[in-house]
Amino acid sequence: MGALDIATVARRAGIPASTLRYYEERGLIASIGRRGLKRVFAPGILERLALIVLGRQAGFSLDEIAAMFDARGMAAIDRDMLRAKADELDVLIRRLEAMRDGLRHAAACPAPSHMECPTFRRIVRAAASGALARGAGAVPRLPRTRSM
Repeated sequence: MGALDIATVARRAGIPASTLRYYEERGLIASIGRRGLKRVFAPGILERLALIVLGRQAGFSLDEIAAMFDARGMAAIDRDMLRAKADELDVLIRRLEAMRDGLRHAAACPAPSHMECPTFRRIVRAAASGALARGAGAVPRLPRTRSM
């Protein structure tokens, strides 16, 4: 497969050409020249873009992703960085699960008003204290029942 122009790369990668230009400006990717006015890229760009997209989906910053490539542009991913991100995701998952459980409880709560529900009031107090923004464990764990 020969060089790919920017429109082809954008279409195949599902990424706008403007994002490709931005990634090039940030040093995440590099074109290998031009065909007329269009940038062209080596075929390996699609795999590199897939790694960048995967990194973004996992929550890595562009600077962190840039550090995952060596001087030759080969993937050189720090395993400690991956473990640290996995730990961050664990915290986020716990917080989201607690929020999900709170929403389900609020939706199914038999109290006449949410403000009359002791569990919902604990969630509101946690939010008011800023505990929800600080991380997992801030939302009271709710009992799992089939009615939720």
